[in-house]
Amino acid sequence: MGDGFTALAPALQRFHSLAGRHLLHGEATTQAAQGPLARLLARCVGAPLNDATGAILFELDAAPQTERWTRHFPGHTMRSRLHLEGRAVVERLGPARLAFAVYEVGGGLQMRLVHMHFLGIPCPAWLRPRLVAHETGAAGRLHFHIEAALPGIGRMVGYRGWLALPEQGGGA
Repeated sequence: MGDGFTALAPALQRFHSLAGRHLLHGEATTQAAQGPLARLLARCVGAPLNDATGAILFELDAAPQTERWTRHFPGHTMRSRLHLEGRAVVERLGPARLAFAVYEVGGGLQMRLVHMHFLGIPCPAWLRPRLVAHETGAAGRLHFHIEAALPGIGRMVGYRGWLALPEQGGGA
């Protein structure tokens, strides 16, 4: 993010500076995939499949070159691995490889999907999901909103909520 990092809200800076293993607690609401094809694709990438609201446990394992994120939603666990490639954040979700450009907007963080591969095959831009991915932070909490919808198919994944950040220097 370069200079944009220092413009992020302090809670976001703290979250994205964490190193090592951390367990973060919060609350989340998940939204079911819309229709059978969206549900199948959601299952492939490990996304939540049902509407639910409740506690979330977020496991972060942040090493210098990669991060593992494990999200324990109500009734479902979703895992991904993230790393940097140039200026892009690359996330691996099952057979999907997503590359994001990351921006600071009004102290928040927004992600724009710039490339996607599924089963190793590049997805053309017109077939990529429409994505909402943003984070904000205040009062020691990271707030998140993620939603991906496929053209002609509908919402594949949707979740939003918050995580309580550890005290400065706190880990698991």
